[in-house]
Amino acid sequence: MSFSSRRQQGLSRRRFLSLGMAGITGTFLADTLWYEPQALQVERLTLPTNSTGGKIRLIQISDLHLSHFNNYFEKVARKVVSLQPDLVVLTGDYLEEERNIRGVLSFMKKLKATHGIYAVQGNWEYWSRLEGENLRRHFAGVGVKLLINERADLEIKRRPLSIFGLDYPSSTDHLHQLQKEVDPQRFNLLLSHVPAFSHELLNKHINLILSGHTHGGQVRLPLLPPFYLPRYSGRFVSGFYHVSQHRIPLYVSRGIGTSVLPLRFLCRPEISVFET
Repeated sequence: MSFSSRRQQGLSRRRFLSLGMAGITGTFLADTLWYEPQALQVERLTLPTNSTGGKIRLIQISDLHLSHFNNYFEKVARKVVSLQPDLVVLTGDYLEEERNIRGVLSFMKKLKATHGIYAVQGNWEYWSRLEGENLRRHFAGVGVKLLINERADLEIKRRPLSIFGLDYPSSTDHLHQLQKEVDPQRFNLLLSHVPAFSHELLNKHINLILSGHTHGGQVRLPLLPPFYLPRYSGRFVSGFYHVSQHRIPLYVSRGIGTSVLPLRFLCRPEISVFET
């Protein structure tokens, strides 16, 4: 083989490898920037119960980080409604730097649940300075009840249920106060935007804790821990855990939106559906 032929073969191999790497990079970028951030998954989870009443379907949505109310969020809302929830709970971080409260409210208007929609605040509401009573008024205008270190009582299918909204940041004093209101005759659901707080203070009559905040790590590689988790995540990334000496179930949602970087990898957004 001549020198010229060998040189052409080497150039062809390098070009092939370069094109291959470019294709892999392009596919990776398309997946992380476009496909996965909108590849919504429905996680269906069943909780054991000793109740003689009917089954309750509860949906959790977390971490919208909504900059614009677009087709993706429209799709999320339609999916929630199609699942026919008895109750919807929202576990914080609705806003982004744009402070697009109108877009958030447009999304919330689309949601429907037979027994109402309840919410707690996250860190982004405080950073956006749209927190507290101001946010409560906005949410009330679209039929969402914001719980700020308080309890709401419902009865669903002959089953008494209490929702406890633990505000961000999770104060020990507020948690102590909420604990005093726990009724062992009711199903007690605790909402906290952050999963890492004083679990040791919880008593055995809390039946379920729902949190968000972590985005599931947002970008994951197999067998490796997340590259980054925000403060107050602790050891919690996504899915079910058991906390306190009472082994109370804690579920951490991967959330709906993205933050800091608009990408996801091996960590799709989720709607969490609990039946108990």
